[in-house]
Amino acid sequence: MRTFSSDKEAADALAASYQTLRKEIGKIIIGQDEVVRLVLTAVFSQGHCLLVGVPGLAKTLLIQTIADSLDLSFNRIQFTPDLMPSDIVGSETLTQQRDFQFVKGPVFANIVLADEINRTPPKTQAALLESMQEYSVTVAGQRYPLERPFFVLATQNPIEQEGTYPLPEAQLDRFMFNIELGYPSYEAELQIVKNTTSDHRPTVSKVLHSDDILAYQHLVRRVPVADNVVEYAVGLVHKTRPNTDRAAGRATQLLEWGAGPRASQHLIVGAKCNALLNGKYSPDIEDVKAVAVPILRHRLVRNFKAEAEGISVEQIIKELL
Repeated sequence: MRTFSSDKEAADALAASYQTLRKEIGKIIIGQDEVVRLVLTAVFSQGHCLLVGVPGLAKTLLIQTIADSLDLSFNRIQFTPDLMPSDIVGSETLTQQRDFQFVKGPVFANIVLADEINRTPPKTQAALLESMQEYSVTVAGQRYPLERPFFVLATQNPIEQEGTYPLPEAQLDRFMFNIELGYPSYEAELQIVKNTTSDHRPTVSKVLHSDDILAYQHLVRRVPVADNVVEYAVGLVHKTRPNTDRAAGRATQLLEWGAGPRASQHLIVGAKCNALLNGKYSPDIEDVKAVAVPILRHRLVRNFKAEAEGISVEQIIKELL
């Protein structure tokens, strides 16, 4: 782990490491620059991500590549309808000496890929709730802490909804970002096809270790923020709450529910991290706007009027911005 003489020096090192990370990830992941930016922002902000996109957009490969470049332990859980909570957190087994021993599940890793998280019933989805919020799991009354840093990066297919279990609002709220992946551009897809149909397999270098990431997470929290930026972030969240004193008119017309206090917290932490990654030492309102859509997207519930008129959550957020 590198040591720094000042927070300014550490901030410069974080910005440089971020650029190096993007280059390493870019060896394998092509044309998803915005997605990579948001996932790395979540990593340094100590947040979790939900990646939503149709099959074949390299969601799983992206997460695996990021794990490789960060020199962190990585486990993948394929969520299926018959998956049980013990398949995620682990269970107690009887040893030859007739005593119980806890066998850790795949959640005990630095990065956990929850693949197709909406394919499993709520009972199993809930097994991730404690680990995402408390960074621990409880089995048979015994609490087991998880090793830091710890991230849950979940994927979801928005098309095929038959036989799926939509995530409850309480669990959605624990994800810092809801990141939507679109199709690659024509030029990017040409490059993808050329790279993946040849015998050449690029390797990703390790850029940061777990101690470095923990240090940068603490650095992000220490970044100073002007009062007007905090007021803007909290004011933006209050605008989303229909039928309240500070609600925007469009929110009252189109929303059933607005965002909670966690959104305000994520907006400020995300803005701090976005500022550092772009070489600034303190965030401004533009940094809040840069992270607002993926933070608010899964926290707003449209009413019947908005759904009937085909007004998306993204359109509502952009109007509020």
